[in-house]
Amino acid sequence: MTAPATPAPSPATVGEQPGVRLARSRRNAELSLLLLAMVLVAAYGAMVEANVLDTVTADFWMPAAALTAVFLGLHLAIRFLAPFADPALLPAVALLNGIGVGFLRRLDLAKATPAEREDLAIFAGTGGRQLAWTLASVILAAGLLALIRDHRSVSRYAYTLGLAGIVLVMIPAVLPRSISEINGAKLWIRIGGFSIQPGEFAKLALLAFFAYYLVRKREVLSLASRRFLGIDFPRGRDLGPVVVVWLISLLVLVFEKDLGTSLLYFGMFVVTLYIATERVSWLLIGLVLFFGGAYLAYVLGETVGGPFANFYLRAQIWLDPFADPYEDGYQLVQGLLALGTGGLFGAGPGGGQPLKLPEVQNDFIFAGIGEEIGLFGLSALLVVYLLIVERGLRAALAVRDSFGKLLAGGLAFTLGLQVFVIVGGISKLIPLTGQTTPFLSAGGSSLMANWLLIAVLLRVSDAARRPVTGVGGKAARPSGGPPEQLHGAPTEVIRP
Repeated sequence: MTAPATPAPSPATVGEQPGVRLARSRRNAELSLLLLAMVLVAAYGAMVEANVLDTVTADFWMPAAALTAVFLGLHLAIRFLAPFADPALLPAVALLNGIGVGFLRRLDLAKATPAEREDLAIFAGTGGRQLAWTLASVILAAGLLALIRDHRSVSRYAYTLGLAGIVLVMIPAVLPRSISEINGAKLWIRIGGFSIQPGEFAKLALLAFFAYYLVRKREVLSLASRRFLGIDFPRGRDLGPVVVVWLISLLVLVFEKDLGTSLLYFGMFVVTLYIATERVSWLLIGLVLFFGGAYLAYVLGETVGGPFANFYLRAQIWLDPFADPYEDGYQLVQGLLALGTGGLFGAGPGGGQPLKLPEVQNDFIFAGIGEEIGLFGLSALLVVYLLIVERGLRAALAVRDSFGKLLAGGLAFTLGLQVFVIVGGISKLIPLTGQTTPFLSAGGSSLMANWLLIAVLLRVSDAARRPVTGVGGKAARPSGGPPEQLHGAPTEVIRP
């Protein structure tokens, strides 16, 4: 039996097919949201100048205009390279990036002499360097979109990426402290005036490997051996991968002296494992292993010192920062005071005293911004982060292939976990870490790595939202996907 055939589209209506209209509608929505975000960034810059300079100069709009030009370039690239991608990702990230550049420029204005402030160039100081890094990061993200037209092609290089990730993680640990350690954490490579944090790029490489490995081993890891308190626990023989990653995380904790990086790597593996198997028991096992390892490091740091001493000191500061508020606990105490001074509404952009915060341009930028925009402003920023994570998880749910689901879900969770680690450290919820606040903190490594993360999410969301058929009835999904369903075709033949 043959279903009634529908008329073939005429050449005049091909350009108005639903898929084309949908892509255009999403990109127009993205453009509108992006321009709104840049208006907010420009308004933030004007308020900073009003409070710092007691006037608003005629050039207050220039940093925002430069950012707008950069992000419009990426928007145009997305129109051609990923037309069905999520329209909320770019504006949300652009807003955070713009606020970060604006706050760093605010620090430059505070450091400059009164005679230099009104003539401070947009590419001068830390804010100017961050603006230049933003341009480089956006170009890199657009290049990744052009290079990777199908996210599944990444799985071909999974083992290479896994090896590269391990090497990037371990490089700072084996380098001398003089070129790898900052504030007690060995996370850097510093040569002259150049510095890079390889761990920021390692998380992307390792996550691609985790996604590929768990897709291959998902059925085995989903097997249960016994049920306890209503939860199915895995077989003992299947704990090997988790134990290996746990040991690597402990090595990071010991030799790189950073709890945040250790938690980030182990957390993203366990959550990706949970997404792959849908077993809560893996989360419980992961939590027991991590907190058990952290407690062991704390006890060893108290008794034998050595490589565990730095973690023990950070834990002591976390437990009672006011025991030594002028030395070891100074940074955390000043951060807490800044958040408390900001109150609900803050002192206003440019109205605080962020220069009293050590490392306010890096680790403690969230506290410095919080003093000026208050609890409500910080809550708004956290909602923007939550929106980015939610859109990443939505792409993971909608994409058709298992590798894409694990990759997008892991990337979204990793971004959320990094925000939790740094905000938790500043607010004394967990011990302080050496992590940067994504898109806000100064530094090219973090900014580039996180823009690459967003580029991958854009690529996955484009595949997830792409209609089954496109212009002229041709397949619009990336090649190599599951077979096309007949219900989307103009005619359908049904055989008994």
